[in-house]
Amino acid sequence: MEDKKSLMKRLKELSAEHRALDDEIARVTEDGSFSQLEMQRLKKRKLAIKDNILKIENSLLPDIIA
Repeated sequence: MEDKKSLMKRLKELSAEHRALDDEIARVTEDGSFSQLEMQRLKKRKLAIKDNILKIENSLLPDIIA
């Protein structure tokens, strides 16, 4: 398992990439210059990044038994 510092760095990188994809999706939607295939690819990539963000966040948080 990676150390906490490298996980935090990766988390910041993924968050920035997620925001950039969100901005790109908004931009191409406003322009109307997108194909459905392109939009599907962007959204799929954004979802994969979000999944990775959640995995890292879960590994950084201690297990809490309720």
